[in-house]
Amino acid sequence: MNQPVSPFEENLQSLPSIDGIGRLELLDAAGDVVASIENQPGKQGSLAVYQYLLTTFGILNAEAASHGLAVFAEHTEDAQNRPGAHPNIDRLFEIQGGGAPLTMQIEER
Repeated sequence: MNQPVSPFEENLQSLPSIDGIGRLELLDAAGDVVASIENQPGKQGSLAVYQYLLTTFGILNAEAASHGLAVFAEHTEDAQNRPGAHPNIDRLFEIQGGGAPLTMQIEER
């Protein structure tokens, strides 16, 4: 497991490549897709973080969410100050705060 540092860009450089990934889907307990993160500009940082959380924790639970918030570094504070501006970080806050865990699956390109 990586030990997150600040700034986010340094953390991002230490994460596994997202080449070959089309999107990452997040599923609720019933197996329904509740969100997805596409491999496209503006979302690739989130995709890399969530893929890392999947390979490290296997599930998006409170522990994984807390670690993810640390990985997002300065973007986490920005998300706290601007709710809704960073939905993939907002999701981590929700799960960290007691929201239901989510499973994740990768869809290749």
